Amino acid sequence: MKNRFGIIGNSPVLNYALQVAAQVANTDLTVLIAGESGVGKEAFSHIIHSLSARKHNPFIAVNCGAIPEGTIDSELFGHEKGSFTGAVDSRKGYFETVNGGTIFLDEIGELPLGTQARLLRVLESGEFIRVGSSKVQKTDVRVIAASNKDLLQLVHGGKFREDLYYRLNTVPIRVPALRDRKEDIPLLFRKFAVDFAERYKTAPVQLDDEARQKLMNYPFPGNVRELKNIAEQISVLSVDKLITGREADKFLPEHTANRLPVLAHVNGHEGHEFANEREILYKLFFDMKRDVTELKKLFFEVMQNPALANQHPAILNEVKELQTHEMPSPVLVTSSAAAAQPVMVHHNDIHEHEEVEESLNIMEKEKELIERALKKHRGKRKDAAIDLGISERTLYRKLKEYDIDQ
Repeated sequence: MKNRFGIIGNSPVLNYALQVAAQVANTDLTVLIAGESGVGKEAFSHIIHSLSARKHNPFIAVNCGAIPEGTIDSELFGHEKGSFTGAVDSRKGYFETVNGGTIFLDEIGELPLGTQARLLRVLESGEFIRVGSSKVQKTDVRVIAASNKDLLQLVHGGKFREDLYYRLNTVPIRVPALRDRKEDIPLLFRKFAVDFAERYKTAPVQLDDEARQKLMNYPFPGNVRELKNIAEQISVLSVDKLITGREADKFLPEHTANRLPVLAHVNGHEGHEFANEREILYKLFFDMKRDVTELKKLFFEVMQNPALANQHPAILNEVKELQTHEMPSPVLVTSSAAAAQPVMVHHNDIHEHEEVEESLNIMEKEKELIERALKKHRGKRKDAAIDLGISERTLYRKLKEYDIDQ
């Protein structure tokens, strides 16, 4: 099977994923393929289709994240003439044209909630309705879905239907990341180097022991796709055909470990609501803001009532430090022995202090981040979406939601 489909590697986790794919191929069960971007999830969908009874029928791969939200229902289920602006003719959708075959829905987590409801009906009853029609049609299509996101986390966040998740997750297949099968990295590199050499009629590059070890220790966040790019770069740009460790360093990007804090398990359950890095940062900012607010409140209480200074010696030290270095007008604080004496403050408006809270609204912060990303990339939505860590279709929806003029 590896030779037939061009699968390289002997890792046990890879072998297990291939075994599950072969076992489920002869059935019509729905399969959910999970894995990071670049691990080869689409290759597994071809394996399942080619080993199934539907192998002589159509197969189509659809990237759900690349289709705009306003047209995805039409693409999947078809539409009738005049059902929306620009619908000059009736059109069949993928579920109609691939009847009897297999449809691979990549980035399934990007589907809008309305489309998810339509897909659930197809999975449960094989029925669908074209956009702008009232006629129910039947289809016999096997669905293989894939996602590089944690769909269960999206379910908890209200962005993915729970019933659809369990309907798709009949047979889960986890494709391992390249860093989880390091022993396969030299094999894959050699395959890519030989393919490149055959294409351009040159001698393939080879790795010495040090270079091989450096590649195996690199985490490859882009997985197999990134390894292929690096192999081709080395094949083109290296002068010597034997690559040393020092030479390999020139082609491996600098990788800084993620230093963001990781939320610990609480009562055995992960904090799903903050698993996303951006949400973790939001939480840290909010906690920091709350701590600063409480500290300021305590500070002014001590200034108004010096007797509290004995209870908070740290605050007393901070006040003394401010008196010496930071305060433009002197603040006189008594020692602990004479703490009963009043605190002399030269700011006459100290009792009139008002704390002005900046907005903590997540939607406003998100809008501000989007506007900054667009400004940074001079209105290029694709580059801005990559910078924000979201799909271009999601960015398009956010622009409409926040009425951002671009």
